[in-house]
Amino acid sequence: MRKSILVGICLAALSPAAVQAQNVEGRVGKLESEMRAVQRKVFPGGAGQMLQPEVRAPQSEQGPGPGSPATSALADVNQRVTSLEQQMTSLTEQIEQNQNRTRQLQDAFDNYRRSNDARLKTLETGPAPIATGAGAGGPIESDDQSSGPSRPTTRPEIASKPGAATPTKVSVEKPSTGDPAEDEYMYGYRLWAAKQYPQAEAQLKKVVAEYPKSKRASYAQNLLGRSYLDEGKPSLASMAFYDNYKKMPEGERAPDSLLYLGQALTKLNKPADACKVYDELNDVYGAKMASAMKGQVAAGRSAAKCK
Repeated sequence: MRKSILVGICLAALSPAAVQAQNVEGRVGKLESEMRAVQRKVFPGGAGQMLQPEVRAPQSEQGPGPGSPATSALADVNQRVTSLEQQMTSLTEQIEQNQNRTRQLQDAFDNYRRSNDARLKTLETGPAPIATGAGAGGPIESDDQSSGPSRPTTRPEIASKPGAATPTKVSVEKPSTGDPAEDEYMYGYRLWAAKQYPQAEAQLKKVVAEYPKSKRASYAQNLLGRSYLDEGKPSLASMAFYDNYKKMPEGERAPDSLLYLGQALTKLNKPADACKVYDELNDVYGAKMASAMKGQVAAGRSAAKCK
């Protein structure tokens, strides 16, 4: 009878520690579950590769004796809880910073886009200028190289020589390798290289529309922006670059589009927005950028007078 009473007293003395350990284990399970959810948000599409808590069990040369209280296990669990709480705080801060940075970039570009929509719509839908003879004024949207006496020319040396033939358009061969997406993109690339910008732009838009899952979609959307930029249309270029980054952030040319977007915004006298774009490029792709691109970013930041 005395033995049973002694056992009961011992169990009663140990029960608070056991209850505390159980409560701590419950906290650990909850924190681990929350951290996995946070990591899925921070690293979407990570194929299940989650960060593991950086917890190390305390090292001891000799385990507790037979009569020692079982406090080491409880201390280890408490250490795990502390580590998980610290990592949760760090991950939450990363999420908030990334969301805030992306929101600022989105807001800045949306404001810019709205400010240019009316002007672009006017340019796209306005009546074409009417030529009334030699020396007739009027803006020319693009360099149409087709011949014709009634169409004004952008080359003064040709206009000053009546009867001189206008330059003929370079013939661009369309490749045929059996890969439709590759062939269509390379055709657009060749048109761009030949400086036939309107034709290149139409072809590159076709690639993006018809082959959105191909890796060449990112290439085509980026080259579309470069074509607009080379043609002297930085407003349209900036929209093409931003769409590539926003819709295909994992595409191979998404970093390039942010780089050129910064250049386009600088040309549009929006250096503050350009600096935000360069910051975004460094934050998102900095670890993957080649040294040549890092040099271009530095040059772009210098041109925009970024701090």
